[in-house]
Amino acid sequence: MTDVKWSIKAREFVNCNCSYGCPCQFNGLPTYGDCRAVVGMQIDQGHHGDTRLDGLRFVNILRWPGAIHEGKGEAAVVIDERANEPQRAALIRIVTGQDTEPGATIFQVFSTTFEKLHEPIFAPIDFDVDIDARKGRLVVRGITEGRGEPIKNPVTGAAHRARIDIPDGFEYSLAEIGRGWSKVARPMQFTLADSYAQFAHVNLCQSGILR
Repeated sequence: MTDVKWSIKAREFVNCNCSYGCPCQFNGLPTYGDCRAVVGMQIDQGHHGDTRLDGLRFVNILRWPGAIHEGKGEAAVVIDERANEPQRAALIRIVTGQDTEPGATIFQVFSTTFEKLHEPIFAPIDFDVDIDARKGRLVVRGITEGRGEPIKNPVTGAAHRARIDIPDGFEYSLAEIGRGWSKVARPMQFTLADSYAQFAHVNLCQSGILR
């Protein structure tokens, strides 16, 4: 870790392969034994030192053969091609857990579990998320495509609303829960279908969640 200070105020859409509740959110083991996820974020306000990050986007593509804390993970980072060189360097340092206190953010915690980190990808990121409506869309052409929507009541078909509140977490304080579909073509390949999705406001800095 360095002395560089950073913060991001962002909106996120996440889709993983767990069931709607995602046991990982409760310190449980993943539904099917492994973990695969796609994370998209839109930074509304942010900085890394003197470098502004407002309006930029990034994507994390993640895979572990077992539970996250067991390690041996694989990760790829996609950075908004609109970012200039200082912004690209700053986002890479944030998203890979650098310049962050140990255990303070999801980026730093996850970074300790990776066995393989692919070279960063710079590409256009098409991203829309409506947290209250539990809807999201994420497209990086040739790399990943995904969407999220509310969970439906199996009897009435009505939209079902559920939230997860984690007062002492390292990613969000409150997340709206839905379901999602994603397909990843590279640098790894996997497909998610009608599985856990979350939509949340994220407010992080080098020391953790800003409250």
